Amino acid sequence: MEKIIDENKQGESLVLDKKEGNTRKLFIESYGCQMNFSDSEIVASILTEQGFNTTQNLEEADLVLVNTCSIRDKAEQTVRKRLEKYNAVKQTQNPNMKVGVLGCMAERLKSKFLEEEKIVDLVVGPDATKICQTF
Repeated sequence: MEKIIDENKQGESLVLDKKEGNTRKLFIESYGCQMNFSDSEIVASILTEQGFNTTQNLEEADLVLVNTCSIRDKAEQTVRKRLEKYNAVKQTQNPNMKVGVLGCMAERLKSKFLEEEKIVDLVVGPDATKICQTF
C-alpha cells in the first residue's frame, strides 16, 4: 500500500483500493497532526481485511470514523461540526450507520460524547488498532 499521508487533506475522506468481495462501506476523515493521518490509514487497512471498502459517499457508509487530535483547537471545533453532520445523515438517511471518533480528542471527551451528548456510537483513544477489534 502506498502511503498517502498529507496533512493538507484535512477533512478529506480517505480512499484505499477496493477489495473485491467486501460489502461494508467505511467513510473515514482525519484532522490534526500527521500521526492521525497515519493512524487512519492503519485503521482503514485493517478494516479492509474485515470486509470494508472505503467510500467518499457519507450517505452510503456503514461506519463513519473521524480521527482527530485535541491539541489543535480548530480541528476540535471542525470535528464537532462534522459529528453533527454525520448524525443528521444517520437520523434522516441511514439509521444503521455507526459513527465513531478516534484519537486523543476521543479519549479526552469519551463520556461527554457517549453519555451526555450521545453523538457517537463508539470512541477509541490513540491506539487505533482497538477499533478493529470491534468489527
